Amino acid sequence: MATTQAKANPKKKSSGFQGVKNAFFIILVCFVLAVLFFKYILGAPEHFVNGDPTQPVKDGNLMGTVYKGGVVVPVIITLLFSVIALSIERFFALRTAFGKSSLGKFVVNVKKAITTGDMAKAQELCDKQQGSVANVVGASIAAYKEMENTPNLKRAAKVSKIQQAHEEATQLEMPTLQMNMPIIATIVTLGTLTALFGTVVGMIRSFAALASGGGGDSLQLSEGISEALVNTASGILTSWVAVVSYNYYSNKIDKLTYALDEVGYTIAKTYEANHADEA
Repeated sequence: MATTQAKANPKKKSSGFQGVKNAFFIILVCFVLAVLFFKYILGAPEHFVNGDPTQPVKDGNLMGTVYKGGVVVPVIITLLFSVIALSIERFFALRTAFGKSSLGKFVVNVKKAITTGDMAKAQELCDKQQGSVANVVGASIAAYKEMENTPNLKRAAKVSKIQQAHEEATQLEMPTLQMNMPIIATIVTLGTLTALFGTVVGMIRSFAALASGGGGDSLQLSEGISEALVNTASGILTSWVAVVSYNYYSNKIDKLTYALDEVGYTIAKTYEANHADEA
């Protein structure tokens, strides 16, 4: 039994980008880039009257207006840059996981080979395809062959062993597929909450200006409202990008797991149909 489980654990055959395990460095780099972008791009002198960032923004200048959003803006930009960076990371990681050719075509071809009992052909397809599905199918095929050479074991038990090998191989692949997805999901909420925080800070400034001197300072009042609206808009944009990214890659992961389940079911049923209980 120990030998069976040892062979069921597949070695990684995938080549190419496997994903970034420590996303902290990505977020740190994004923070640095966000601060530089805020200070030198949004805060460039040409966006403001007399070239002074402490002065009002030139009419119709969007970048200067965003700069006036205050200290919360670099935080939101960090979240936005992080989502973009992690989305790119997931794109290349999942492209490697899907393999070198069409996943749908691979599933059809490997199921055909398995159904006809041509395990050598199925293994050859896995070697060419690579990726997570090919790794799992290869582990299941290895378990299939091992069960054929294992005596004194009922057919139901052998089918169970094949299914177990398939599940174990799938569990080995899932961390790579889902890596950094929780961070993207967290940014969905953080973007909205940070925008709300920036909005509240801007409104506090507006009401403080309104309360000062009775009539209020119109410039400070407008700047406070502008800060609130800029933070609201940028936070919503960040959450929007994060939601789209998370749902898109979740859908791709679901397609891959469905393919794994489909092929695993085919392998188990093929063994059950082609082998009888030993006398």
